[in-house]
Amino acid sequence: MLLEIFIDLIKCKLELCQEDKIIKAYPVAVGAKKTPSPVGNYNVINKAHWGGGFGTRWMQLSVPWGTYGIHGTNRPDSIGKQVSHGCIRMHNRDVEEVYEQVEIGTKVYIKGPIAYNLSVNGSRGNLVQLIQQALKEQGYYGGICDGIFEGRTEKSVCQWQKEKNILVTGQINQVNLNDLGILL
Repeated sequence: MLLEIFIDLIKCKLELCQEDKIIKAYPVAVGAKKTPSPVGNYNVINKAHWGGGFGTRWMQLSVPWGTYGIHGTNRPDSIGKQVSHGCIRMHNRDVEEVYEQVEIGTKVYIKGPIAYNLSVNGSRGNLVQLIQQALKEQGYYGGICDGIFEGRTEKSVCQWQKEKNILVTGQINQVNLNDLGILL
């Protein structure tokens, strides 16, 4: 029984699906504006029984720039809101139900808006990954598109800016995003 998880950040909803059919939908809490949930396609890479403030179960996602997951909560009033530090929170009874049905490797698809701050060295997240992918497609970036803005990414940005006759700062601003073909 191959299951998949679909998460809609705008609707604060998690759907457990099998063969494109929704088995069950659950309300969730998602990342706050300052600490957004990642958008993209991931896998469950770790599962654990938890306790304390993070609820009873944990399912870690394969987000390359940080530790994010689906977990329970001891703050049921947060469900349905954008309040987490990026993780997906569920009622404990719901996360326990999902936990029992999914395996390591389960596909998790998260859709929603890409929240961003303009990218500078040290930034992490979806926008950095999009910048890396755009630079890679144009032949400026040779690293892994891991969503971490570090030295290699900064050097690639500088090279791209120099060759495009853009002020070389090593940082990306809104105009640079448009020039890279990234429309938010």
